[in-house]
Amino acid sequence: MKCSPHPTESATPLAPGPGAGEKGLRSGALGLFSSVAIGISSTAPAYSLAATLGVIVAGVGLQAPIITMLAFVPMLLIAYAYRELNAVDADCGTTFTWATRAFGPRAGWMGGWGLIAADVIVMANLAEIAGIYGFRLVGLESLATSRVWTTVAGMVWIALMTAVCYVGIEVSAAVQRWLLCLEVAVLLLLAVTALVRVYTGGPPTATHVSASWFNPLNIPSPQALTSGVLAAVFIYWGWDTALTVNEETADSRHTPGRAAVLSTVLLLVIYGLVATSAQAFAGVGTTGIGLANPDNSGDVLSGLGGAVFGAGGLGHALTKLLILMVLISAVASTQTTILPSARTVFSMAAHKTVPAGFARLHRRFLTPTWSTVGMGLVSIAFLVVLTSVSRNVLADSIGSVGLAIAFYYGLTGFACVWYYRRVLTRSRRDLLFKGVLPGIGGLIMLFLFCYAAFNVYAAPDYGATSVRLPLLGRVGGVTVLGLGALLIGVALMPVVTREHTAALRLQRGLLPHRLPALSAVESASRYLPADTRSGVGGDWYDVIPLSGSRVGLVVGEVLGHGLRAAAAMGRLRVGVRVLARLDLDPEELLARLDDVVREEDGPDSPRGGVTCLYAVYDPVDGRCSLARAGHAPPVVADPAGGVRYVELPAGRPLGLGGPPFQRAELDLPAGSLIALYTDGLVEAVDGRRGLAETLAGLHRPLESLCDEALATLLPGPVDDDAVLLLVRTRRLDAGRVTDWELAPDPAAVAQARRLVTGRLNEWGLAELVFTTELIVSELVTNTIRYAPGPVRVRLIRDRSLICEVSDTGHTSPHLRQAARDDEGGRGLYIIAQLTERWGTRYTEDGKTIWTEQALPSEG
Repeated sequence: MKCSPHPTESATPLAPGPGAGEKGLRSGALGLFSSVAIGISSTAPAYSLAATLGVIVAGVGLQAPIITMLAFVPMLLIAYAYRELNAVDADCGTTFTWATRAFGPRAGWMGGWGLIAADVIVMANLAEIAGIYGFRLVGLESLATSRVWTTVAGMVWIALMTAVCYVGIEVSAAVQRWLLCLEVAVLLLLAVTALVRVYTGGPPTATHVSASWFNPLNIPSPQALTSGVLAAVFIYWGWDTALTVNEETADSRHTPGRAAVLSTVLLLVIYGLVATSAQAFAGVGTTGIGLANPDNSGDVLSGLGGAVFGAGGLGHALTKLLILMVLISAVASTQTTILPSARTVFSMAAHKTVPAGFARLHRRFLTPTWSTVGMGLVSIAFLVVLTSVSRNVLADSIGSVGLAIAFYYGLTGFACVWYYRRVLTRSRRDLLFKGVLPGIGGLIMLFLFCYAAFNVYAAPDYGATSVRLPLLGRVGGVTVLGLGALLIGVALMPVVTREHTAALRLQRGLLPHRLPALSAVESASRYLPADTRSGVGGDWYDVIPLSGSRVGLVVGEVLGHGLRAAAAMGRLRVGVRVLARLDLDPEELLARLDDVVREEDGPDSPRGGVTCLYAVYDPVDGRCSLARAGHAPPVVADPAGGVRYVELPAGRPLGLGGPPFQRAELDLPAGSLIALYTDGLVEAVDGRRGLAETLAGLHRPLESLCDEALATLLPGPVDDDAVLLLVRTRRLDAGRVTDWELAPDPAAVAQARRLVTGRLNEWGLAELVFTTELIVSELVTNTIRYAPGPVRVRLIRDRSLICEVSDTGHTSPHLRQAARDDEGGRGLYIIAQLTERWGTRYTEDGKTIWTEQALPSEG
């Protein structure tokens, strides 16, 4: 059965997830050799040398070999940045993903945009070059000079290479291995033949290789050095394609990084050898086959091939093979340029930066469908538009690609430094490979970007076009096109990052701005949002004051990311606070919350994707009741220094239904430390042990413990939201709590008033005697009248005066507006007017009616 080449809904499911290795790409399809082949092919060695070597020689003369080697340095430094970042996040989005994690969604978007812009521009140029060399190979010089026919041929090449990328990464890798071997073989044959002829009687232009060619001090001027390196950097660009196929590579965290470093080193060998041999054979003259001849600056290899191999017999065939090699180089690079752009768009779609349709995969080939086809179509459209306008504009657009390259390479270098900033002092290796080398590489790229954009490329006589700008006058077209392409990304940035920004604001707005100061506990918290665009999720925490000086502690997590998860989190947090005010036991609160989740319907429903842990701590007796719904267990550190994870029935996630939740009871001495957290905090290897070790220093300030826990467990940006809530328990002094048990006799009402009056006078709260007597009289009277059994009265002097009356009844009084002729119903109404809050708390033995009154101000 034949598969349709067009992506369809039925044949192209969405990527299962946004994380590294979760997108559904064919994992393990590439080895180290295939990755290196893809990395080197993307640079188009033969074409890059043909198009750039003449420009370099024209600028620096005999120092061209050392220039090609110096340009290797920043590329190697950036390659180390790619290697280190890939080791912790093997995401095919590369710069987009890593910059997002380091600096946020705006920087990530611009990094991805810079890569896509560079790839689209270069792909259009490579396709046209492939068309030109294809016609030259078969002797159709007239068609090779025709704008229409070279454009048509370029469109065909883009379509063919898009199809190769579409049908599977294995096919792409196999094609690249064969094409690269042929390309490198011909380049080596050219270099060796040229050197042999130089030392066995070459042409008049031949010069023996000299050590002075490799001395950078002989470069005419700093400006010539910078311009030469800027031109030479282009020939190394493309090796990062080996990283964009990381999710399809065996050992995705290590092989792509090794391939990147190996690719740059092998390119150094190839470029250094070919540049040296070509210069030794042809010289740096401005006439004939001289490398500085302006007539050959766009293609030094075609003319050089005939001179090196000869015009007849085998030499003619080898010259044709050299032309074929440049064609193969352009074609191979066209294909490998589609790979990074398509996978970057695919990753951006999986992270919800661009429409989700670009995250579709082919069921059989396991390759991105719409992102691959889309990049091919965009490249064809770009080629058609620019060639229709002017070939000069197309030529300048190629020059401008250096700005996009320097931009996203430099951003990756800085992202590596910032990502690992907390671990740079861990070892010398970390400092060197995660900090110093990527940082220097980023600074070099920044310098090259600024120097090129505002000096070299901005000159009106640079390139084929210039544009008159307001206030600036005439500016080189290369600068206008390069900066303009990046500014388009800046203009689109608020649109594509709008959801992430709104979700983050919503989530932070729904979380506590500050934790309440309570007598029962001392608390501190940290919330660390995920850095990927889809990472802002539904984690929440809360500290809720309850009746009787108790406190409710809650940590929860909604599965998913973005606005929907944040909105669901907001609804559930409000629900927990409302249910907590009913003084429900933890297992009962989770059961009610489970009903809330199950009753939600629609696309925003978090059903089956919510976990929660709820605890109630009582500072009077030190009892802590806990229950959890699929959430991670809490950690408890006792004052003696012991740390343990609480053995607590796991329960099921909310919204699934099933058996009832179970409660656990703990006796916590004063000074105990409880840590509630979400999975994002301990998802690293040994995260649970690291948290326990951090909490061993429980006597330190909670804020310091929070900072240390995050620095230890999450040294860099995170893939998932992380929440940490630390609570240190306290006990109320015995002198601040008094309780009495009274007989169920009407005379107990007067006794209760006397006891309460005496204790309030001892506490210096004589101002509250009258209202408290009234409250106790009403509540005790109702208890004796409507409930059997003994009556308990308790006073708690906390931040307010708490009065509790408990009985064995299970009926709750209700506040109502009494009619004029009603005999009862006014007592509770009066109590409500005299107190700040009141309510009913049910227990296993009955119920407790409680009230709170504000303490009189001192002085």
